[in-house]
Amino acid sequence: MLKAVSNTSPLLYLFRIGGLEWLPQLFDEVWMPEAVKNELQAGRSKGYDVPNPDDYSWLNVVNPESTPSEWLALDLGVGEIAAMALALENPDRIVLLDDMLARRTAQVAGLQVWGTLKVLLEAKSHGIIEKVQPYVLKMSDVGMWISAEMKERILKLARES
Repeated sequence: MLKAVSNTSPLLYLFRIGGLEWLPQLFDEVWMPEAVKNELQAGRSKGYDVPNPDDYSWLNVVNPESTPSEWLALDLGVGEIAAMALALENPDRIVLLDDMLARRTAQVAGLQVWGTLKVLLEAKSHGIIEKVQPYVLKMSDVGMWISAEMKERILKLARES
């Protein structure tokens, strides 16, 4: 089965739509760097609706050994950089990212990238959920910006349009 490294936003959005428990059904292992755990804990301490990483025994904290210095000059968050660096050191892992610049940077580095919407499609294809559409709508409701074109594309890929 597949293995993943996650940035903050996929964990956050999946949590908010009730889909965080899909990850251990899709992946043998899910790692997050300490920077991602810190971002989630900072959000919780400010009262935001974010998951507590300590509540998920399948979510393991693993840190990269190094970071490509050129990534530090980009407008990326510390969680994104750490998740991409960890995936670069473990190329058999899929990196879960939503930010467009982070996704493009990871793809240029040769990493396999999934966004939260891809997780929805995979959850449907594995029979974890019946329909993608209600979750795509929930994603918008909980703060993820999804263009009309992207919604249409996702529903088409899910054969729901």
